[in-house]
Amino acid sequence: MGFQPDKDSGTGGTPGPGLPGGPGASDTPVSPVGPVRGERPAGFVKDGEQDTCRPSSALAVALETAAGPGLRCRGASRDELLGMLRQWQALESWAATGKLALLRALVRDDDQPLPGGGYRGDLPEGWTKSLTHEVALALSMSAVSADNLMWLAWDLEARLPGTGALLAAGELTLPKARAVDQALSLLADQDAARAEAMILPGLPGKTYGQVERLAVQAAVSVDPESAARRREDAEQNKCRVEMTREDSGAAALSGRDLPTDQTLAAHANVCARAKEYKDSGAFDRGTRMDQFRAAAYLDLINGVTAAARIAYGQLTAIATTADDGFPGDQGPAGAPPAAPSPPRLADLVLPLSTLLGLAERPGEGHGLGPLDPDLCRELALAAACSPWTRFCVTVTDSGGIAIGHGCARPPRGGTRYRGTLPSLGLPASVNLTIPADRLPELAATAAHRAPGRPPPWSFTPADKGPPGDSGTWTLTLPGDRQLTVHLIKVPTFGCDHRHESHAYQPNDTLRHLVQVRDYECTFPPCSRHARESDFEHGVPYHKGGRTCGCNAGARSRACHQVKQSPGWSVTQPVPGWHVWTTPSGRTYTQAPKRYPA
Repeated sequence: MGFQPDKDSGTGGTPGPGLPGGPGASDTPVSPVGPVRGERPAGFVKDGEQDTCRPSSALAVALETAAGPGLRCRGASRDELLGMLRQWQALESWAATGKLALLRALVRDDDQPLPGGGYRGDLPEGWTKSLTHEVALALSMSAVSADNLMWLAWDLEARLPGTGALLAAGELTLPKARAVDQALSLLADQDAARAEAMILPGLPGKTYGQVERLAVQAAVSVDPESAARRREDAEQNKCRVEMTREDSGAAALSGRDLPTDQTLAAHANVCARAKEYKDSGAFDRGTRMDQFRAAAYLDLINGVTAAARIAYGQLTAIATTADDGFPGDQGPAGAPPAAPSPPRLADLVLPLSTLLGLAERPGEGHGLGPLDPDLCRELALAAACSPWTRFCVTVTDSGGIAIGHGCARPPRGGTRYRGTLPSLGLPASVNLTIPADRLPELAATAAHRAPGRPPPWSFTPADKGPPGDSGTWTLTLPGDRQLTVHLIKVPTFGCDHRHESHAYQPNDTLRHLVQVRDYECTFPPCSRHARESDFEHGVPYHKGGRTCGCNAGARSRACHQVKQSPGWSVTQPVPGWHVWTTPSGRTYTQAPKRYPA
């Protein structure tokens, strides 16, 4: 789907010191090769010429020469290997210094301080969002990460030059320089300078944790109230709930930068509920206390009572089952009443072939990443238990690009599903994907299927539908619940303008088809879901741009505003392919979403 945002925060170090002509740079060039033993440089032994020199391009040449073909370092002693290892790390810091120097040069070139700001030397105190987004594109990172990186570059010259000098000299790594910057971020400039001076001599050779502790301790020493300000700032401006994917493939849900008193109270409630589960004796005797706490944590958030959990007797998700093993119409005793308003729906993309037993294809969840086939089936069943769940079907080409789509609805005259209580299922927006070349196979299978009960999941044709579409299909869910899906074309590769609106605002069908095609904001590093983004005209409507899929894309509000800044433009040479041109004239292309199918 084009290039994606860098997972790393992207925050960097400082330019200037240590670069040729910059502060701290040595006037004496370093020889690229030191004492030679045979055909290999031998200067990386302890206290050797290359072991003690400052990082530079000459050092990089010496390291590569010493490592030899394939960087295998054949014949090097343990002492030499460790010396080379230390110097490669020093070069990483030196390279970060150069990158940050370029960021400061861009800030100077932008020459637009934030409102109310001025200059620190020749550095403007701030820059435009347009520049932040250009940097994000150039470095393939999110705009938030790019902004953090640029502020670190600014701080390490304007506020913390000593820390920047250590980074340039290779005596401090980039994460450690960032830790110092964050610890001293809320200090006044004069106090930040005093705190930095206190810790600079002790930073080289320290671990990340040691550097962080030294910096925090120095901040509190020069300004005892800084710790309280830092905590209050985090509680007010940084508090958040994050859902992420663990390395194991399981999920994580965490609250960050929360008020301490409320967090302690919440933890006490989780522990009390977990103890209630353990003391009930309703669960396996080998269950760990961490398992009880995890179940209690989720139950308290999902509104599942202790009585319902204990009656169920398992720590997995509660679900009522009918005799046939599929969700019934009633929740277990003690379950909470249905929520008065629709919950926020989890976003799942699940290959229909996996649910039909035709393939073992992984799916994905927005914010979770890849989902293995077994998990796809579990989540699909859990979603089918919730009356809030919405199902769609997306037909893809062989590359996973959406070319057809239909929303699943109850058949005419039918009623909406009112099965398990919402807290006991998974309220989700489920997009079932299927390659176009599978549709004839599904139609043939349905035609030759013996009479009787259909399998838990099935997708069968109802009629051919209008010319140019893929017809009307019947989606059967577990429990024999049937939904009707009318498949229509998605404006990808080509556009027949059939859903074009002649007003500024799109109709619901056009908006939804563009969201399906793009899936996320079309600014390449941005991952905001298309449902949470603006429907934005490439060529502005007031300049003759059509309100149609061939001239529209999903743009987050921030990216939409940047696109309207001077020097920016977005075109679609082919419907679905968004070409961003920046004020510098560089272009970046975002292709349509490639769905797992």
